[in-house]
Amino acid sequence: MSPLSDDRAAELRNLFFESAEELLLNLNEHALKLEKSPEDTESLRAMRRVVHTLKGDAAACGYREMSESAHAFEDALMAEDSIERKVVAEGAFVACDLFSAMLNAYRRRKRVPSAQALHRQLAKLHATTKKKPAGKSRTRTGKSPAGANVVEWSEYELRVVEQARSGEQPVYGLRLNLDRGCAMAEAALHMVNAALARCGTLLSFRPDSGRELAESRQIIAILSSNQTPERLRSQLLIPGVIAQLEAQILYQPAPDSSAKTQAADAGAAQPETSVGVEHTLRVDAERIDNVLNQLGELILGRSMLQQAVQEFAERFPRDPIRSRLNDALAFQTRVLNELQRSVMMIRMVPVEQLFRRFPRLVRDASRQCSRDVDLVLAGQDTDLDKSILDALAEPISHLIRNAISHGLESTEERRLAGKPERGTLRLDAYHHGSQVVLEISDDGRGIDVEKIRKKAVARSLATAEDASRLSEDEIYKFIFLPGFTTAEVVTEISGRGVGLDVVQNTIERLKGTVSLESTAGKGTTFRLRLPLTLAIIKAVLFRVENRLYAVPLNTVGEMTRASESDVHRVEGKEVVQIRKEILPLVRLGRPARAEAGGDKSRFFILVVRLGGERQGLVVDEITGQEELVIKAVDNRLVTSDLISGASILGNGQVVLVLNLLAVLERARQAKGRQGNAGWGLLLPTAEVRKAAAGLGAEKIQ
Repeated sequence: MSPLSDDRAAELRNLFFESAEELLLNLNEHALKLEKSPEDTESLRAMRRVVHTLKGDAAACGYREMSESAHAFEDALMAEDSIERKVVAEGAFVACDLFSAMLNAYRRRKRVPSAQALHRQLAKLHATTKKKPAGKSRTRTGKSPAGANVVEWSEYELRVVEQARSGEQPVYGLRLNLDRGCAMAEAALHMVNAALARCGTLLSFRPDSGRELAESRQIIAILSSNQTPERLRSQLLIPGVIAQLEAQILYQPAPDSSAKTQAADAGAAQPETSVGVEHTLRVDAERIDNVLNQLGELILGRSMLQQAVQEFAERFPRDPIRSRLNDALAFQTRVLNELQRSVMMIRMVPVEQLFRRFPRLVRDASRQCSRDVDLVLAGQDTDLDKSILDALAEPISHLIRNAISHGLESTEERRLAGKPERGTLRLDAYHHGSQVVLEISDDGRGIDVEKIRKKAVARSLATAEDASRLSEDEIYKFIFLPGFTTAEVVTEISGRGVGLDVVQNTIERLKGTVSLESTAGKGTTFRLRLPLTLAIIKAVLFRVENRLYAVPLNTVGEMTRASESDVHRVEGKEVVQIRKEILPLVRLGRPARAEAGGDKSRFFILVVRLGGERQGLVVDEITGQEELVIKAVDNRLVTSDLISGASILGNGQVVLVLNLLAVLERARQAKGRQGNAGWGLLLPTAEVRKAAAGLGAEKIQ
C-alpha cells in the first residue's frame, strides 16, 4: 500500500482539524446537559460516541497523544450505570480543554501539552465508580447473540447493533485474522477499512492503530450490508493480508414484504451498496476568496463598460447600436448581480456556529465569579460572512466575561433587590438593513455613570467641570479607553482595564460600531453593528478639494445643503440646525471662501450616524452612489488611520474609503481649536499617489 502524498495528507489533517472542532463543541454541549441533568443517559452515550469518533480520527492522522487520551476517557465512560455523572461532566470539560490545546499544538507543530490533568480527573472518576455497590453495576461487555466464542462485544458496540435494527439490512459481526506473513500492520488496517467500506456501512472498527493491530493480529468490525456471508469472504479475504474471516449475523431484518425481499436480493447481487447523496461540499475558504476577488474584477469591468457605453451614447445619440449596447449591459448587470448574491451566500454561515462556543464560557466564568447565570440564545439562524464571524469570538467573549463579573449581581444582592436569584445573560442576532446586529445583554445592576465620571476625573481624562456637563453617552465612551476600569479588585477575568478597548478596536477593523444602553438596576445591552460582508459595499461618493472619497451608504442618514452663514460655534464646536436638531459638523477640508457679492458659499452635508451619534460631514460635492469592490491598502503606502480601504471606478479613478470612526475621533480631539482651518483630515498628495500606484490605478487625482 503506497503512503499518502504530502498534499493528500495535508488535506486529511485540515479535514480532521475542522471536524475535531465540531466534535469538541458537541462534547461541551453534551457535558453541559449532563451537568444540569445527571439522569440524562442519552447525553452520556452521545459523549461516548463523540470521544470514540475523535479517537479514531486522531489515530488515522497519526496524532497518537490525542488518540490515547481519548481512548482512556472512552474507557472511563463505558460503565454508564456505575459512574458519578457530575464527575463525568467535569472530566469532559477537562478533556475538551486538553483536546483543544492538543489541536492547537498539532496545527502549529508545537509541543503537545501533558495529559496529566485528564488522568487526575479519570482517577477521581474511577474512585467514585469503585464506591458504587457491585450488584448495581452492569457489565461493559456482552457475548454474541449466538453464544459462540467469536468476539466479546463492548457495550458501545451492542448499542450500535441495537440502533441498526431500524434499518433494512443485515448487521454482521466480523473478526478478521491477520496473515502471519503480513508485517505492515498499518497498511493492512487501511486496506481492510477501505474494503469494508466498499461492502456496506461500517458501524464499528477496531483496533485504531497499526501498533495495536501488530499486537492483537485481529480486526473486529460491525458491518451493515446486504451482501451474503460468502460474498463478504470473497471481498475481505485479501491475499497476504487477511488469512481468516469469521462472520456472525447480529441482526437479520424480517422480510415483511416482497419489495423488501427483492431489494435485499438485488443488494446481494450488487457488491457495492447504494449510498445517500451527500449534499454538503467542503470547500477551502481561500478558494471562495479567490472567486470573490475575480467577481470584484468583473464588477470593475462592468463599471468600465458602463462608462464606455455612456460616452458612446453621448457621442452618437442616434446610433441604433446604442440600444443594443444598453440591452447587453442590462443583461450583464442582472446576471452579475445574481452571481454576486450567490457567491456572497457561499461565504455566509449561521451565527449559531459562533454562539455554540459560549455556553461553556458562561459556565466557567459564572463559577469563577460565584454567579448563578442562565444563558439565553436567540437569532442563531442569522447569516454573517465567515471572515467576520471568526473575528467576533474574542470581543464577544470579553463582553460576556464583563457582564458576569461586573454586570450581574450575586445571588444575595439579587434577592435583596427583589430580582430572580438566577441572573440572565442573553445573546441575540438579527438583520437590520444591510447590517447584522449582535446584542449582548444582562439583567444586572447596570452601569454606574457617576462612578465612571469620578474615575475619569481621577485619571485626568476630564476636568470636574467638563465631566459634569457630559451626557451619559459621552460618559460611556470612557470605558472603551485602554486601561480604564472601575473595578476595585483585580480578578482572573476582570479588573485590569483590558477588554472593552479590544472589543472596540476589533469591531472598528470590521467596519462596524459598538454602542450600549444601560439602566441602573435593570441591566446593560451592548449592541454590535456589522456589515454583512467586507468585500463589496454600496457607498456614497463625494469630493473634497477635488479628491474623490466614499463612505458606506448604510452609515448615511441623509444629505443636505447649508451656507456658511448657517454655521454657529457652540462650546468650541461648529454646528448647524437641521429641523430643530443641532448637528455637530466635521470639516474634511478647508473652509469655503466667501463668494463675490458677500454671501457665504453653500456646501453639502452628509449626515452620518455611528453608535447612536449623528455628525455632519462637510464636503464640496456629492457625486452619487456606487457599488465598490473594497481593496486593502498597504500600510507602507498609506500610513493614515483615516482610510479603511480603496477602490477603483470604471474610468480607472481611485476612490479612498474613509474610516468614519477614526475621522470622528480625530474631530473630537480637535475640539476647542480656534478658526476654521480644518483638522488635516485629507491625505497628503504623495500618499494618494502611492495608494493609487499600489492598486494599479490608471487615473490619479
